Amino acid sequence: MTGKELRIAAATARFQGRGLDAHYFGYFEFFNRRLFYEAHEVLEPLWLDRRQGAEAAFYKGLIQLAGAFVHLQRNRLRPAAALFRLAGANFERYPATHDLLDLEALRSTIQEWLSRLETTAFTTNPLDATPPPRLRLPE
Repeated sequence: MTGKELRIAAATARFQGRGLDAHYFGYFEFFNRRLFYEAHEVLEPLWLDRRQGAEAAFYKGLIQLAGAFVHLQRNRLRPAAALFRLAGANFERYPATHDLLDLEALRSTIQEWLSRLETTAFTTNPLDATPPPRLRLPE
């Protein structure tokens, strides 16, 4: 096992046996701690395993969403906007709630962040004034 695989295994261990893949729950753990790169990393193995299936776009959208916030953290506003758009497009093919996640609310959140970037013509990083969203799954 590589160092990356060991870190991911450690990060997902406490989520085993919850009905959905532990990598999925790990994504939310990292995302809500503002560790967006790590959120991407922990979900990537799940996406890679399913990239030919019906869930591929959903997981890809989550990875893109985390990536958008990585770009905001690095003050790369246009690449962040591009990933927000891609994530939103990937979520469009799923119902309002998917794998316990309120996608209707998430689509709205993506539009809000994209709008914040566009209304300032990409001159102001909205992450400087607004905390990132918290993604919640029902308990």
